Amino acid sequence: MKKILVLLLSMMYSQIGCCQDFQTEFDNYYNTNDTINQLIVLNKWKASNDNDAELYTCFFNYHFSQSRQEVLALTNDTPSGDAMVLKDSLNQTAGYLGSQIVYDQRHLKKAHIMIDEGIKRFPNRLDMRFGKVYALGQTKDWDTFTSEIIKTIQRSSENENNWTWTNNETPENGKDLLLSSIQTYQVQLYNTGNDALLVNMRKIANKILDYYPNHIESLSNLSITYLISGDYEKGLESLLRAEKINPNDFIVLSNISHAYKLIGKTKKAIEYYEKVQELGDDRAKSYAKQQLIELRQ
Repeated sequence: MKKILVLLLSMMYSQIGCCQDFQTEFDNYYNTNDTINQLIVLNKWKASNDNDAELYTCFFNYHFSQSRQEVLALTNDTPSGDAMVLKDSLNQTAGYLGSQIVYDQRHLKKAHIMIDEGIKRFPNRLDMRFGKVYALGQTKDWDTFTSEIIKTIQRSSENENNWTWTNNETPENGKDLLLSSIQTYQVQLYNTGNDALLVNMRKIANKILDYYPNHIESLSNLSITYLISGDYEKGLESLLRAEKINPNDFIVLSNISHAYKLIGKTKKAIEYYEKVQELGDDRAKSYAKQQLIELRQ
């Protein structure tokens, strides 16, 4: 029995070492952009052990990297980065020639198939879920981006935020990691400047609040979606909920002031800007002072 146990342990350590070697080999080829050898390693790795979590993240990285292509494009709008300005016969700007990132759908589909299989096999690997969300944000697939975030929030309730990360390491304070990361995705949606995506922000905020009702950032995000949409009363409602959770949060107080100002309740706006002057940082105090001067005139 002892000999059998020793043999099993030997086989297990051999397999772990083998998988780590595949990962190291892939990383070396990935860092040098040797795509031919990347794929060779991945296929050998899969044949050796297709139940290694890192196999799926590496397959995802390979296909997503392969999908990303930089091309020259003629546009009417000023592109980001360097561009050539094209002039017409009257020396007026006719357009711009600059680089643009496009995605090959064949590789992109394979990337999603691989990461989906990884998530299916290892549902608590938060890096896989966030890796997929990142890719969806890069390709501006905002509805699927939102759907994947919501799935992750739901999973956090099932696993009580006992997440794992790359190489199955356990991150400290999984709940904070989850919520702070999702907040960056909310900012990403907001920074698009596309008001149609306020609905996506609202869905994410509401789903977080289903499981974490005291999450002030989500209450603030929810209020923003309503304030921008012109539903000031609804926006104020979320902010007043946040104030009850933390009466000294000067960002919430400042937003409440602004909401009352939009509604036209000047006295209430003044009351809350005075609180911001008392509790805020230097920047918030300066802004509150300016608003109070305007509101008192």
